[in-house]
Amino acid sequence: MTGDIDSQLSERQNLAVATKIREEMARRRVSRQYLADQAKISLSTLEKALSGHRPFTLATTIRLEEALGMRLRAAEHPESAAPTSNNHATEEFGAYSRAAVAWIEGKYLTLRPSFGDPKAIFAYCTEIGWNDAAANLRFHEMERLDAAFTQRGTVSIPNLSGHIYLATNTSGQHRLIIVSRPSITGEMYGILTTLQAGRGAQLTPVSAPIVLIPMASTPNAEFGRIAPDHASYAAYLAYLKRTVEEPFAVFLPGPSTV
Repeated sequence: MTGDIDSQLSERQNLAVATKIREEMARRRVSRQYLADQAKISLSTLEKALSGHRPFTLATTIRLEEALGMRLRAAEHPESAAPTSNNHATEEFGAYSRAAVAWIEGKYLTLRPSFGDPKAIFAYCTEIGWNDAAANLRFHEMERLDAAFTQRGTVSIPNLSGHIYLATNTSGQHRLIIVSRPSITGEMYGILTTLQAGRGAQLTPVSAPIVLIPMASTPNAEFGRIAPDHASYAAYLAYLKRTVEEPFAVFLPGPSTV
């Protein structure tokens, strides 16, 4: 007997899920192959489910939800479900309203140390925007030199800590950015915690300072690996130094062995 994870969606749910996936693919301008790769399912499985030739299984739907960062399944009995609003995030993300966080929406030049070159700075673009289907803020990265590691995820803004959390959850593997509320000039400073790729399949936990700067204030931003001889290096380095000099983030030393 198969478990619940292998059960198929009802005909009504299957149609609703397929419609949502097509709409989201069109909105994000991604191919079926890209989505299948992100969800770690075969292209054939995705195409057959979208065409109605094979129902979505619960396992496949969950993988697609994780890849898209949104819920695809609706309650079987929506009339008995608690009322929801497309303009108000749940408690899980800080219970913020769309109007209250409109100030954070936009594109940001994102700076952090390069993991491959200790003297260089890694620069790319992060866009934050409201997702109507999920009813919360989402982020996704662009202009990354290492496109295969591009991240997308959720944005939490709780009142208690006064910080902003950009979280990625890919099949249980997490990456977390914690940044301050914007400064008077719009920058957000903080810390990135992720896994650094090493030799072969080796992954090592690593933390580094990170800065998000409104693109509106950096119209000529340069992306990629910025070396010390690059024209933008001094300005980018000043932003990163401010993260620890203010300090917006603190990197604690280990216990003394003396």
